[in-house]
Amino acid sequence: MSEDLPRPGEVALTVDPAGLRHATLAFVGHIRSPWTERRLCPRNLREARERGLGASLKIDLPFRPALAGLSAGDAVHVLSWLHQSRRDLALQMPRHAEMPKGTFALRSPVRPNPVGLHLVRIRALDVAEGIVEIDAIDVLDGTPLLDIKPYLPSVDRLPET
Repeated sequence: MSEDLPRPGEVALTVDPAGLRHATLAFVGHIRSPWTERRLCPRNLREARERGLGASLKIDLPFRPALAGLSAGDAVHVLSWLHQSRRDLALQMPRHAEMPKGTFALRSPVRPNPVGLHLVRIRALDVAEGIVEIDAIDVLDGTPLLDIKPYLPSVDRLPET
């Protein structure tokens, strides 16, 4: 796929992070989204919201009790495993930039550990079925779901300067 070819200025890592085994993760479900091809997927949540298509989180049965305390209207951080992303770049050349940037300075899905972070709003919740309807998402349909954490304005906002 041409999206996987390096751009001028990109530098690969000297080790393949996919081959390193430092942690074990459990997927708690998967994300249902309208996006089935990377070329059609929004680049960020702002763009996803502008397109006006919602999405949902499908929680696997053993994890459904963990939804207790969430409700429609809540803002939550969704952590996803961007399973189709490259993991091998230290420097990347964003399409909008003139110079390469380090992976840790970008929101690109290409990272040693392809964890996506998405701040979304819950539209509806069905605990029995394990369905959490959300306002938008910027990942492919079927993306594994790692976790859901509440957005807490008193904790998650940076202090005023």
